[in-house]
Amino acid sequence: MTEQSQVYKFVYSVRFEGNKKAYSFGTNDNNYKAEDRVVVETSRGMELGTVITDYHLTENVNIHSELKPILHKASQSDLDRYINNIQAAKDALKICERDVKHLNLNMQLISAEYTLDKSKIIIVYVADERVDFRELLKELAGHLHCRIELRQIGPRDKAKIVGGIGTCGMETCCSRYLNDFDVVSINMAKNQNLALNIQKLSGQCGKLMCCLKYEDENYKCMKKDCPKQNELIDYNGKKYRVTGMNLLTKQAKLENREETLFLGFDDAFKDYVKKEPNETTEKLSK
Repeated sequence: MTEQSQVYKFVYSVRFEGNKKAYSFGTNDNNYKAEDRVVVETSRGMELGTVITDYHLTENVNIHSELKPILHKASQSDLDRYINNIQAAKDALKICERDVKHLNLNMQLISAEYTLDKSKIIIVYVADERVDFRELLKELAGHLHCRIELRQIGPRDKAKIVGGIGTCGMETCCSRYLNDFDVVSINMAKNQNLALNIQKLSGQCGKLMCCLKYEDENYKCMKKDCPKQNELIDYNGKKYRVTGMNLLTKQAKLENREETLFLGFDDAFKDYVKKEPNETTEKLSK
């Protein structure tokens, strides 16, 4: 626990509009309730958030970073200012789009957001390469008269902000509940015996779908004691190649030149002993 976090007696979880992730804020006032709108200090400046839990004693919470404070409960004036800032941010985004076009910059603007006191605006954009936006900042400063932060994000973050419907027919996971992005690899698709069609395995962001990771550990466990695809095994005294496996139904397809068999795992792999990597193989893998 940091020295700064010990200044406050109580900790509340606060969530911001359009963000599923909750953040911890400190205060010495324990009169806030869930659903209260509050004004907080963040690294970006003053922002409006919503309390989502009752308080916790700071001494009982594992805090790994400096706690920012809850400044006060939001007044009607704060709520009105927040609504006005949303429209002002839309107008600022149009101005920025005009300047980007004028300067012929290769960047796609995604969103703009003012801090509650309107002392700063955060403009989010996507670009394939690094953008020299020094001239853009000069032009925007003349129009917006506040601090300007241009934040570049990747395609996954863009999909999270924009949202949409996934191939499953539901709202994309990133915009619905994911707070952070895990590493997703093509090996996860291989583990699930999916056809390696990158177009079908990719989400709206153009990257591999996050849901490939959800059941990856389960498939690894199910395949733990099974032979690999196309591995030669013995069955009833004959050699067969494993040409297919359905891990959910536990059915295997075995083939040789004489016949094709469809068998349950218990029967098909009754004589199979998983080969342990030898010392040479282990050294090579390292």
